[in-house]
Amino acid sequence: MTRPLIAIPARFAATTSALRYAAEVNARALVEAVWRAGGEPVSIHPSDPADTDVAARLTRFDGVLLPGGGDLAPDRYGAVDAHASVYDVDDLQDAFDLEVVRVALETGLPLLAICRGLQVVNVALGGTLHQDMGGPDHEHRHLLHPVTIRPGTLTAQALGADKIEASCYHHQQVDRLGDGLAVAATAEDGTTEALELPTARGWFVAVQWHPEDTAHQAPYQQHLFDALIRHAHPC
Repeated sequence: MTRPLIAIPARFAATTSALRYAAEVNARALVEAVWRAGGEPVSIHPSDPADTDVAARLTRFDGVLLPGGGDLAPDRYGAVDAHASVYDVDDLQDAFDLEVVRVALETGLPLLAICRGLQVVNVALGGTLHQDMGGPDHEHRHLLHPVTIRPGTLTAQALGADKIEASCYHHQQVDRLGDGLAVAATAEDGTTEALELPTARGWFVAVQWHPEDTAHQAPYQQHLFDALIRHAHPC
């Protein structure tokens, strides 16, 4: 069986332990989860949408995985000032990720968005973010906590569960929902943990947590990657 090609936008890294220069990277756990699911993970270079045709670049792929990373620039969703906790903002990364989301949703390319990826989707569809959840006592960093999944959603179907333990690392969260988006899961404190787009042309799920962290030992987390590959499998 030919493995479906899954485009994963790379993340910029100022330093890495094995290379002498700045790098473009993706988390090994994320790549391995896609491979276990039967996909061929392909890191793609974030190019400037003003200079390259992102839609044309994505035509060779069968699905997209939009991974976690640094914060979106607050002015991308209309904020005048940036909170002191905002970090690792990169305008090229933002522009590319936002365009990838628009292309995937418009063309029906199967899309799984994770952590920052969920926030990018929300902003791409006109939503906003809380720049900071309220400091260390309220943020979801280095945290494993219960998440309740709404029955009947694509998220519930993919996970095969209505309540899970989720590994999180984020200090921002959804504020106003983007156009057409629906909440598919929440944490006990009310944080939006999954989004779906009922009118999407193709399979699409976005989760705020990091399923790759525990996918190697928690089958329901691996199921998210399995679902992406099932829908991305070329005919």
